[in-house]
Amino acid sequence: MAVAAIRSLNARIRANPVTDYFCSTHFWGPASNFGIPIAAVMDTQKDPDIISGRMTVALAGYSAVFMRYALAVTPKNYLLFGCHIVNFSAQATQGYRFVNYWYRGGREEALKQKAVGGIEQAKDAVEDATKKVLRKE
Repeated sequence: MAVAAIRSLNARIRANPVTDYFCSTHFWGPASNFGIPIAAVMDTQKDPDIISGRMTVALAGYSAVFMRYALAVTPKNYLLFGCHIVNFSAQATQGYRFVNYWYRGGREEALKQKAVGGIEQAKDAVEDATKKVLRKE
C-alpha cells in the first residue's frame, strides 16, 4: 500500500517538468554546492594575509573541471555551470590578491600603512596628554 502511494506520487512529480527538475540532482547538487562560491566571494573582503595559495589553485582547478563537466552531461546543467563560474571568478580574484600581497609589494605597503597609522595614533595621544597637562596648570 505505501509502495503504491510512493510510486503514484513519484509518477505525478515526474510528469510535470518543473517539479521533475526541482526534485532532481540537476537542481539540488548545484543548489547545495553554492555554499562554496558564496564563501569564496565573502572571503574576498578578508585580509590577504590569510589567503592560501595552494587552496586557491586547487579550488580554481576544481571549478574549471566541473564547469566543463556541467556542459558535457546531457542535459546540460547550467545551474552547476553558474555555480562553478562564480567560484572560479572568486578564486581568480583571490589568486590575484595572493600574488599581489606576497610577490608584488602588497604586504610591504600594508605594513607601511599600519606603521603610519600607529605613528598617527601615538602623535594624537601625545597631543591629547599635552593638552590635559597644560589645562591643569
